[in-house]
Amino acid sequence: MGFFDKLKQGLIKTKNAIMGKIDQLFKSFRKVDEDLFEELEELLISADIGVTVTEEVLDELRDTVKEKKLKEADDVKRELLDILRGLIGEYEPLDLSTKPSIILVVGVNGVGKTTSIGKIAHDLKSKGKKVVVAAADTFRAAAAEQLTVWCERAGVDIIKQGAGADPASVVFDAIQATKSRKADVLIIDTAGRLHNKKNLMDELGKIDRVIAREAPDCAKETLLVLDATTGQNAVMQAKEFKDVSHLTGLILTKLDGTAKGGIVFSIRKELGIPVKFIGVGEHIDDMKPFDPDEFSKAMFATGEEEA
Repeated sequence: MGFFDKLKQGLIKTKNAIMGKIDQLFKSFRKVDEDLFEELEELLISADIGVTVTEEVLDELRDTVKEKKLKEADDVKRELLDILRGLIGEYEPLDLSTKPSIILVVGVNGVGKTTSIGKIAHDLKSKGKKVVVAAADTFRAAAAEQLTVWCERAGVDIIKQGAGADPASVVFDAIQATKSRKADVLIIDTAGRLHNKKNLMDELGKIDRVIAREAPDCAKETLLVLDATTGQNAVMQAKEFKDVSHLTGLILTKLDGTAKGGIVFSIRKELGIPVKFIGVGEHIDDMKPFDPDEFSKAMFATGEEEA
């Protein structure tokens, strides 16, 4: 099964939660009135598109209905889908413009950070990139061991130290190894949670200073891993991390296990941060760069359009 087919299959729960209910709603309304908009508001919020973004979507839809003098429910539905498509944003690839380039991966424990790093390393290697991974989450028991397993599966090098080692020291070693091995990309795992926001900020700050000193001219991405099954809680997590780190992109995991994939529509709007990778399964090739066109096709296409 190709990734697009996995994506279609993985989005079935979300598609039914959003598209299925939108179809039913518009079939049950003969005329375009405020009752329709109220039902629509409830539907979009329940699909984890979020209150703020839902209100903005409906304001835009009301303006369009008024401006175009739309009377038919089908016409309103078409405009709604256009607005939702627009929320997804454009394709924004990783910045890997230097050799080496650095990808810093952050996120709370349990969201799939370790597996995401392994899958991204595999994806980059499959595209001809030489990848090194730094096990700089030295606080969580067995984090380095789990990451080692994924690096072996991906066939990439890993740099690590003992449990409790200084994460910035691991990053220093990894940057030197990346340079000496003439690798293309260094992916850095970081602690998923420290005692408080200040500790997390201090730790990420130390890592950033090492990168700035040892690899000042390297392209750098800071990617936050989010679990799609947590819905709007993922948006709250992103806001927390945005306060302590300069995020350049999001990795959305477990889209195949949830009906809450509606956060894809709200997350870009609320945070101004693009989704750069999505995961739709447990296998090593089940995570790919986020393609808004493929996502839209998988989410919105009818059976006829897919054929």
